[in-house]
Amino acid sequence: MKYLVFAAGVISATAAHAELPELTVYTYDSFVSDWGPGPVIEAEFEKTCGCDLKLVAAGDGASLLARVRLEGARSDADVVLGLDTNLTAAATETGLFAPHAVQADFDLPIDWSDEIFVPYDWGYFAFVHEADVTAPVNFRELAESEMRIVIQDPRSSTPGLGLLMWVKAAYGAQAGDIWAGLSDNIVTVTKGWSEAYGLFLEGEADMVLSYTTSPAYHLIAEEDASKAAALFDEGHYLQIEVAGKLAATDQPDLADAFLEFMVGEAFQSAIPTTNWMYPAVTPASGLPDGFETLVQPDRALLVPAAEAPSVRDEALAEWLGALSQ
Repeated sequence: MKYLVFAAGVISATAAHAELPELTVYTYDSFVSDWGPGPVIEAEFEKTCGCDLKLVAAGDGASLLARVRLEGARSDADVVLGLDTNLTAAATETGLFAPHAVQADFDLPIDWSDEIFVPYDWGYFAFVHEADVTAPVNFRELAESEMRIVIQDPRSSTPGLGLLMWVKAAYGAQAGDIWAGLSDNIVTVTKGWSEAYGLFLEGEADMVLSYTTSPAYHLIAEEDASKAAALFDEGHYLQIEVAGKLAATDQPDLADAFLEFMVGEAFQSAIPTTNWMYPAVTPASGLPDGFETLVQPDRALLVPAAEAPSVRDEALAEWLGALSQ
């Protein structure tokens, strides 16, 4: 009888869970990892939403837009989280995203105004290396060095695309020459950030394309001060990560609630020590101890979102040309 009662209880609980409305959020792989923000965000949002939040890994950031484009209005996604300003213009042009009504006191390096996309974190791209290594101070010096670097593919990865835009913003018409010089330094090009950073940690490269905030992970989570971000005198490219609601969602109210939750205290306070980025809205408690040790670029580089598609096409052609030689 106990087993029958237990089985009935399991069936009842399962049925009750199945009746909850589902909100599906497409995001990138590292976001849903055990050490990423996903588990915390899912638990906190489900406390108040009366729903089942499904966080679906869809590759790295730039792969998200490709997947949503392919699926179109038939997409299972209600929200896409993990695009950035290099992709927002192209995403808007698809007509697949709907306006939001979120208002927040954003703490970003630039003024924010976008009726489709809501920012949730930001950071600067940088090459991370062992702290006891003398790092180059610009791309030209990197190209002239013996440093082995691992980077991400700009066609699938937002850091990879960010690197293209970084070189283009810093060097303009000379960007192709920079890539020609860097081609000998590149050990490999990975599909996403996780693979690249893993290769660096395994000693397969001297430097990896990541963020100025990456050393904070090692310092805070591992009590390891052996990693540093190289400060480049050309400036560093800014990334602002965003989320948007799909126009075809069958859960528009839940999608809106998630975007509002995203700029709230529970979500934003999780970002610094799970996604290892700066929060878009500074939590009441401020940033964790250790963030004050991070390098601060003297100059922020950013291609305006509306210009990003055309700049991307030119920069990608230069990159492919240099690496194919």
